[in-house]
Amino acid sequence: MAKTAIAYKEKMKEISVLSLICSCLYPESRKNIMGDFEDLDIKPINKRASGQAFEVILKPSSPVSDVSHCITSPPKKDISLEDIQKKLEAAEDRRRFQEAQILQALAEKREHERDVLLKAMEENSNFSRMAEEKLQMKMEQSEENRMAFLAAMMDRLQEKERHADEVRKNKEARELITA
Repeated sequence: MAKTAIAYKEKMKEISVLSLICSCLYPESRKNIMGDFEDLDIKPINKRASGQAFEVILKPSSPVSDVSHCITSPPKKDISLEDIQKKLEAAEDRRRFQEAQILQALAEKREHERDVLLKAMEENSNFSRMAEEKLQMKMEQSEENRMAFLAAMMDRLQEKERHADEVRKNKEARELITA
C-alpha cells in the first residue's frame, strides 16, 4: 500500500497543472495525454454537473520501478580526530563566550543595583539632613519666640511694678498732705 501511495505521488508530480486544465478544456487532446502514462490510468467521469471529474487508477508496480524510486542517502564524510577536536574547541569557545556574556550582564546588573542603592541612600541622608535642619530652625525660632514673649512679659510686669510704686508714692504723699 505504501509503495502504491509513493508511486501515486510521483506520478502526480509528473502531471502538470496546465496539462490537467488543458485536458478539461480540450477533450480531443485528453485522449492523447491519457495514454502517455504507463503505470497510471486516468478515466474521465462525466457525472458531475459542476465540472469534470477523473478517476486515477494505479497499475501494479513492477520490481524494476521499485529500484528506480529508491532514494539513497548521501555518502558519509569521514571525520578525522583533528576535525572533532576543532569542533569541540569551537563549542568550548562558544560556551565560554556565552558564560562571559552572562557574567558581564550580571556584573552590570549588580553595578546598576549598587548605584541605585547608593543614590537612594544619598537621597535619604539628604532628606534626613534637610529635615533635621528644618526642625532645628523651627526649634530655634520657637526658642526665640518664647524668649521674646518672656521678655515682653517681664517688661509689662516691671511697668506694672513701676506704676504700682508710683501709685503708692502718690497715695503716701496724699496721706501726708491730708494728715
